[in-house]
Amino acid sequence: MAMAYGPDTGRPRPPRAPAWLAAPLSARTWREFCHLVVGLPLGVLYFVMSVTALAVGAGLVVTFVGVPVLATGLALCRGFGVVERARARTLLGTRVAAPEPVRTGPGSGPLAWIGATLKSGASWRHLLYAVVHLPWAVLAFSVAVTLWTTAWALLTYPLWQWLLPLHGGRSGVQLYGDGGHSVVLDTAPEVGAVSLIGLVLVLGTPWVIRALAGVDRLLVLGLLGPSRLASRVVELESGRGVVVDTAAADLRRIERDLHDGAQARLVALAMGLGLAKEKATEDPQAAARMVEEAHGEVKLALRELRDLARGIHPAVLTDRGLDAALSSVASRCTVPVTVTVDLPERPAPATEGTAYFTVCELLENVSRHAGARRATVDVWRSGDRLLVEVADDGRGGADPTAGGGLAGLSARLDAVDGILAVRSPAGGPTTVTAELPWRS
Repeated sequence: MAMAYGPDTGRPRPPRAPAWLAAPLSARTWREFCHLVVGLPLGVLYFVMSVTALAVGAGLVVTFVGVPVLATGLALCRGFGVVERARARTLLGTRVAAPEPVRTGPGSGPLAWIGATLKSGASWRHLLYAVVHLPWAVLAFSVAVTLWTTAWALLTYPLWQWLLPLHGGRSGVQLYGDGGHSVVLDTAPEVGAVSLIGLVLVLGTPWVIRALAGVDRLLVLGLLGPSRLASRVVELESGRGVVVDTAAADLRRIERDLHDGAQARLVALAMGLGLAKEKATEDPQAAARMVEEAHGEVKLALRELRDLARGIHPAVLTDRGLDAALSSVASRCTVPVTVTVDLPERPAPATEGTAYFTVCELLENVSRHAGARRATVDVWRSGDRLLVEVADDGRGGADPTAGGGLAGLSARLDAVDGILAVRSPAGGPTTVTAELPWRS
C-alpha cells in the first residue's frame, strides 16, 4: 500500500482531523470571525461619512459648493475601498484588484478631477458599498457573535456553572423561578445536556461564519473591484500587445528566412548563370553543367519559397479548409499522425488560421521533443467554440509554465480569447487541447 511520508522525518504523517471537527479551531474560522466583528464599527464609520457627504453635497449642489463636496465624498469612499480590499486580503484570503483609476483626461486641474470623479462608475460603486455594507454588517455581527459566544459558553458550562450565585441553595443557570418553584440547570444530566448542545453549536457555527464571510467576499468582489468592462479592456490591451509582438516576430522570421534562404540561393543562381553565359561560347559542356546546376538551385529556391508561403498562410487552407490543410501538415511530421476533423461548417478564416498554426507548432514539438511513436489530431465544434486536441504517446513532461514554445502558444491563444490546456505527466502520454471562439 502506498504511504505518504513527511519531508524531514521519513515517518508516516499523522492522520488529519476531519474538516468539520477541526473547523472551530482553524485559523480560517477565527480570521473570518474577526472580519465580521471588525466589519460593524467600520461599517458604521463608512455609512456615516458617506451618507453625510452625499447629503451635504446634494443639499448644496444648487450653490455649486456641493459638487466638490460630493466629489470629495466619492474619493473618501474609494479610500474606504482600499481598506476593505486589504481587510479581505488579510482576513478572508481574497485578493481583489483595485478598480480603474480616475482618469482626468487632457486637463489636470481641480475641475477636471471633480468631473472625472463624478463620472467614474467605480466611485459610485464604492459609495453603494458604504451604504449597503452597514445593514449587512449589523446582521452578520449579531449572528456571528451571538452564535459563537453562546456556543462556547454552553460547551464550557461545566467549568463555570459552579461560579454562579446560589438560587435556593443550588448553583447553576436558573431557567425559571417563582415563589414556589424553580428550574435550575445543576444536575449532572442537565449539565451534560447543556454541554452537548454547546458542542453541536461549536461544530456548526464555523460554517455559518463562513457563509456570512462569503457574502462579504461577494460584496467586495462585486463593488470594490474593477468592472467587467475595465477588466475586458485590460485583457484586450494585453492581448493586443501579444499580437503585435507575435506579428513582429513573424516578420523578422520571414525576413531572416528570405535573406538566408531563397534570397541567398537566388543570388548564387544569378552568379552561376552569369558564369555559364560567359562560358557558353568557350566551353559549351561546362556551361551546360552550370545551367543544370542552376536548374537544381531554381527548384530548391521554389521549394523554399513554397514552404515560406505555407508558413505565412497555406493556399490549401483557404481552398479546402482545415481537414486538407491539417492532413498536409501531418504528412510532413516525423511520426505517423491520424487526423480527424468533424466540423459541420467552416469557422471564420481567422479561427481557421489560428487552429492550423496551433497544430503546426504542436506537431513540430512532437517531432522534436516528444520521442513519440504516433500522434493524433482531433478537431471538432462544441457550442460556440472550436476545439483542437493533439495527443502523442511520447515521454511527457511538457510544461507550459516553464516558458518556451507552449508558453508562447498559450499567450497567442489567450490574445484571441482562446485557451490552451496541457496534460502531460512524466512518462506520457501528452494531450494538448486548444479552445478557440468559433466566430463563423
